[in-house]
Amino acid sequence: MDLYFSPLACSLATRIALYEAGAEANYLEVDPKTKVVQNDGSDFRQVNPLGLVPTLRTDDGLVLTENAAILQYVADRFPQAGISTGPGMDRSRLHQWLCFIGTELHKGLFVPLLDKTAPPEMKTHVLGKGLSRLDYLDNYLKGREFLLDHFSVADAYLVTIINWTMATPPIELSKWPNVKAYYERLRARPSIAKASADEFKLYQAELARHKAAA
Repeated sequence: MDLYFSPLACSLATRIALYEAGAEANYLEVDPKTKVVQNDGSDFRQVNPLGLVPTLRTDDGLVLTENAAILQYVADRFPQAGISTGPGMDRSRLHQWLCFIGTELHKGLFVPLLDKTAPPEMKTHVLGKGLSRLDYLDNYLKGREFLLDHFSVADAYLVTIINWTMATPPIELSKWPNVKAYYERLRARPSIAKASADEFKLYQAELARHKAAA
């Protein structure tokens, strides 16, 4: 399978899931500004017209988009990894957390704060509404190791999004001690540590490439 990704973007969650599963994949880096696939110089929009990562091409040649869908596909494709759940309420809880992370944190809170073109007053408004989501998460994580009763793709996604606090100074993790402890604990997990290190190197190369082109 082929994973189209950009370094340290939300596609990192899928890399973590694949590493956790010990699965083989081709990792195709997409420049977030030009939408050029670095491996071959092709136009990523020919694969996903929206130009958004992650995008996954399965072994059957089918293209799948949207983070939550891709994460669940990987989890089900490699059941031996134990990063999914069984049917019923357990699966619904997994859906719940993937939706919460994707809407309330990823798109609702962090994307506006990371938008360099967004006016300050909009960011202030977003913070006013969004920080309650972190309060909710902090309360939920009290006494918990993972979002579910075991490590799942929801944790891979959440750690990826919490990473972005490094680029959003108004969000200081020390204000949410349970979230901070969760994040620091999971960052040491082998699959997460390796995926983060691999993509940080690529992110540095991406910054250098953009600097040279400026």
